[in-house]
Formats: sequence, structure tokens, C-alpha cells
Amino acid sequence: MELGLRFFDTADSYGTGDLAGRSETLLGVFAADLPPAGRQELTLATKLAPFPWRLGRQGFDAAFAASRQRLQGRLDRVQLHWSTARYAPWQEGPLLDGLAQLVRSHAVAGVGLSNFGPRRLSWAHGRLMRQGVRLESLQVQLSLLSPGPVQPGGVAEVCRELGVQLIAYSPFALGLLTEGPGATRPLPSGPRGLLFRRLRPRIQGLLQELDRIATGHGATPAQVALNWCRSHGAMPIPGLRTLAQAEAAAAALTWRLPDSERERLDAFTVAQGVTVPANPFQSA
Repeated sequence: MELGLRFFDTADSYGTGDLAGRSETLLGVFAADLPPAGRQELTLATKLAPFPWRLGRQGFDAAFAASRQRLQGRLDRVQLHWSTARYAPWQEGPLLDGLAQLVRSHAVAGVGLSNFGPRRLSWAHGRLMRQGVRLESLQVQLSLLSPGPVQPGGVAEVCRELGVQLIAYSPFALGLLTEGPGATRPLPSGPRGLLFRRLRPRIQGLLQELDRIATGHGATPAQVALNWCRSHGAMPIPGLRTLAQAEAAAAALTWRLPDSERERLDAFTVAQGVTVPANPFQSA
């Protein structure tokens, strides 16, 4: 908060088993400890998962109430965690209507979406607008290794047309973009390690370019990756786990990536043709 990082995004499904909702609980304790002026500057956003048993206009009511309780009453934006268009399109409309009702009843200030593509975003925006509710934001997987949303025909164009804030999650591509060229640090465990083993050798040219640009700005490759998202009009939300990472993310906000450097990085994403796997719930 002192560094100017005041938007915090979480979800009711973050944490597993007995720890489900733990992220919300921790953020709720944090928000309650802030002085009144600090609480006014804070934005807490959570995502509600459209599990198969959450049905109808009231399908999110219990989940919303539980999230707000864990957040100690401080909830500024509620978001649909993913689209059900690929497997249960009939489920989505009533759930959106329920979120719209939460806004109309002043239970929450705003509503957002996550993992929606251009066509489904336009549909959801129209459905909410017909109920007098403005769609605040859409968050999607976006990085130099997931550039689809900001490429021609991507969802960023629709966001600009509709006045919807674009939020970029996983802006570091699971950490691949924070490594310097020729990195030899141990591979992560599990599936993430397998992904690193497959992609790391194929992105050395991009990592070298990130390093060159970072050196010119007295910055780090991670800060360049964040500013690449910002240069495309998106607000990146990196996962910050240490004080040093928070300080580095805040430092990235003090400068902007010139158009020429953004275009060079854009060209790399096209030329290399290497991407991390897309979210399986991302809709068209």
C-alpha cells in the first residue's frame, strides 16, 4: 500500500481442501488493520467459481456472502472466475444476472469477468448493460508468452471499444520471463518444471531482448515484462510473495516502455511462435 500497490485480486477457490478461501481470510485481516484512509484507497476484488452446483440467479448468493465474510465486509468487485461457454453455456447467463443484482442492490460496487474471449465478452457486456450494470473489468492470461489478447482480433480490442479495464494475470508466464538468458537455476517441480524444460531453450532470443531493454532502463527483465503489458493498455497483477518483489513491481510503475521497444518485443512474440498453454476455461 505504501508503494502505491492498492488493487488486490483473489478468489474464493484460492487454497485447497481445508484452506479454501484462505487468501480471502488473510486479505480480510489485512484490510481490517488498515487505518480508515488506507481502507478508502484499497480495492479488493475476488472471483467466484461457477462450480456445477452453483445454478440460477441465486447460484452465487451463498458464495458471495462467504467471501464477503472472509474479507470482513470489504469487497469492492466481484468477478465471474471463468466462462462456462465451452461446456455449460446455459449456466452463465443466470449467474451473471445474479451478479448484476448484487450491484443493483449495492451489496458490491462493481462486477468483472475472467477468462472471457472477444465474442463472449461482448455478449456478457450487453447482458449486464441491459440491466443497467456497467462491466468494470476483464482479466485474462496475458504476457509476452501469452500475447493473444493484444494481437489483432484479440479481446483487448473489444475492451477498448466497450470501456472495460483489461487486467493481465500471469504477466511473468509462470516465471519464465523473470529469468535472464542462459539461466541455470534449478527447474521448478511438477508440470511447471516440465514446461520450463520444454520452453526455456526456445525463448533465449526473447530473454536476451528483455535483458537488453532492461539494462537500458536500469531495470530488470521482470519490470520490462510488466511494462509490456501496461504498454498494451492492461493492468498486470503479478503474484508477489516477497517484499523485494513488491518493491520491484512498484518500481516498474515509475517508467513506461517506448513504442519502439514495445514493437520490438511484439515482433519477437510473433517470430518465435512460442507460447505457454492457454487456460482451458478461456472462452472464445
